[in-house]
Amino acid sequence: MDLSNVIHPNQLHGLSIQQLEHIANQIRQKHLQTVAATGGHLGPGLGVVELTLALYQTLDLNRDKVIWDVGHQAYAHKLITGRYHHFHTLRQKAGIAGYLKRSESQFDHFGAGHASTSISAALGMAMARDLKREQHKVVAVIGDGALTGGMALEAINHVGHLPHTNLLVVLNDNEMSISPNVGAIARYLNKMRLSPPMRFLRNLKCLTVPKVGAVFEELGFTYMGPVNGHNLTELIDSFKAAHRQNGPVLVHVATTKGKGYAIAEQDPINYHAQASFNLTTGRKNSVQTPAPPSYSKVFATTLVKLAETNPNIIGITAAMATGTGLNQLQEKLPKQYIDVGIAEQHAVTLAAGLACEGMRPVVAIYSTFLQRAYDQIFHDICLQKLPVFFCLDRAGIVGADGPTHQGIYDIAYLRCFPNMVLMAPKDEAELQRMIVTGLNYTAGPIAVRYPRGTGYGTPLMTTEWESLKIGKGEVLQHGNDVMLVGYGSMVYPAMQAAALLSEHGIQATVINARFVKPLDIALIAPLAQKIGWVVTLEEGCLMGGFGSAVLEALLDLNITVPVTRMGIPDTLVDHGTIDEAKAGLGLTAPQIADQILSMVNDSSPTLTPSTIRS
Repeated sequence: MDLSNVIHPNQLHGLSIQQLEHIANQIRQKHLQTVAATGGHLGPGLGVVELTLALYQTLDLNRDKVIWDVGHQAYAHKLITGRYHHFHTLRQKAGIAGYLKRSESQFDHFGAGHASTSISAALGMAMARDLKREQHKVVAVIGDGALTGGMALEAINHVGHLPHTNLLVVLNDNEMSISPNVGAIARYLNKMRLSPPMRFLRNLKCLTVPKVGAVFEELGFTYMGPVNGHNLTELIDSFKAAHRQNGPVLVHVATTKGKGYAIAEQDPINYHAQASFNLTTGRKNSVQTPAPPSYSKVFATTLVKLAETNPNIIGITAAMATGTGLNQLQEKLPKQYIDVGIAEQHAVTLAAGLACEGMRPVVAIYSTFLQRAYDQIFHDICLQKLPVFFCLDRAGIVGADGPTHQGIYDIAYLRCFPNMVLMAPKDEAELQRMIVTGLNYTAGPIAVRYPRGTGYGTPLMTTEWESLKIGKGEVLQHGNDVMLVGYGSMVYPAMQAAALLSEHGIQATVINARFVKPLDIALIAPLAQKIGWVVTLEEGCLMGGFGSAVLEALLDLNITVPVTRMGIPDTLVDHGTIDEAKAGLGLTAPQIADQILSMVNDSSPTLTPSTIRS
């Protein structure tokens, strides 16, 4: 059978090992060709090809349900569930999503872009099945890195309390999340990987359990493994045996991240995900013109330089050392670096404890992932007014990863907390100044958000480390017709829009707010009254965001000038490029200028500029 003819996973039933191996090779070839062309996640999906085929051969996917923990390990799943002929659109606008998406396929039973959710969701489905007196199987496939997440451990604890609930958990153990796994669980799983494999006593329909699996047995699971994750015969036998057991079962599968592509196997960290690349060399397809450094790199290099002179600075990551740039701190100052694994809640409260003892903890987490520690930010940091510095990478639109990863809510979810200071730089040089500001601020928690991608090439500080005054913005240019107040990544588009407006005789004042909390209302209010029209620009959700903060502050002062908020409305931002997403939301500089021109032409006289060129 050819992979291109597989439109339903039940077509795998009855295929020989040789036929399955043929399909496995085709899956890897299609996976590699697609990601090389479009970019995407590479290592995770390559490692679970045989696991997926073996598991699905033992299930009836017309009834049974498989819940994948983080969808980027489910590319093989997508290729055998009717999406082969559209797979070339992976992570592109209106194309196949990079993660599981319930609206995309009947076989995507649960959407997931963040780790550690599968066992909880699968247990909920299994309990619902039992309440409805149905008989289908429910399987959760979870990566070993996701076990460091407290939610997965909470779910395991609950499953162990339900000995009569049939639930299969498949542990995909490749010793990696994005970076190498850390902690006691990782050490324990490593011992299990090195232990003798399970043996089947086929006549007795039972199995022997290595002593090393005793922890899972004590938690209420029947443990099976470790199983060779690339041996189809062993996998199929293991899953069939697991299905014969009553109650919760955990099958421990040892896989190799990036399996089948030698370059990815040898460098699983950098080949966890890739932009488009040359399949032969593994090198990225990039323009040769040198680009400015990324915001992540500027953050990392600046933090390392400052940490070299201050041993109290401690960088904390939740299994994202490379993505956040903290791997630089790990390499140069390992004693000032902490990786807690996929455990954002623990990362935040750990930082609180460090701050209590006079350290300067810097919590570097993607905006979307910090949402997972919301309770800890308030109770353990803000309520106690502890000086923890949050550095929110990937704030704003992130592109191809889609709605699970868009960092568009942090302005709204952080500014409502007492004692929190929030800032965002207009460029990479201002990011440096905000890092200095954050490290110097000891009156309470402070956060800086910065976008994915490269800066503008502005000169960077190397020796003289300047800070900013808390809550103070700046006027970048003066005009009498409209006031554009930009926050963070929208300041440069505001300047570009102002230049376009000037060609039509509309002169704009442009403000770089720098801070949303405290907001520089002393700067904004008198100019708003004088000019009579305010336009706010933000790369975040409009509900409760930066524009809302400006509007609230003006109303509190009884300043009732027109305020137009430009940002992200109450909608999910789907996958596609960052530029495509911004264009779809009307957030490019020409679109901003066009919207203002339209409003001028359609507005009352109060919004008409002093002069308009035809």
